[in-house]
Amino acid sequence: MSAVIKEPAFLLRQMQHSDVPAVIAVERAAYPHPWTEAIFRDCLRVGYCCWVALHGTKAVGHGVMQVAAGETHILNLCVDPDWQRQRLGRKILRRLLSIAWTQNADTAFLEVRASNQAAIGLYQSEGFCEVGVRRGYYPALNGREDAIIMARSL
Repeated sequence: MSAVIKEPAFLLRQMQHSDVPAVIAVERAAYPHPWTEAIFRDCLRVGYCCWVALHGTKAVGHGVMQVAAGETHILNLCVDPDWQRQRLGRKILRRLLSIAWTQNADTAFLEVRASNQAAIGLYQSEGFCEVGVRRGYYPALNGREDAIIMARSL
């Protein structure tokens, strides 16, 4: 007898302004210092690549990326804590990188909290390498936290 493991089905689609309240709820569940509604609305307004992951009609993750001058910057990749460790972050990341490649980007960059070992592991498994550190980049409960700068070729 063999076990069949079925992964949950997620729909990845471009984020719309009407998604922002649900995206904010995911941000607040996942981060002590979430992005604001204004930041997401600005990203949509200026044409950044913004994607939302849905399970049914519920937003459970999202990604935001900027592509310019042959580079892409992953600005935000977030998965609701209840949906983490189900390969959703990897799916969102791969979708963003695929889109960046079609837009002629040859290098991808991102920053990640130095304490976020799960995210660092994901990025390393997808070919990202540490290329620098931004000291005190992120707000933290007790001051500021460093960001690890990571990059990979597309």
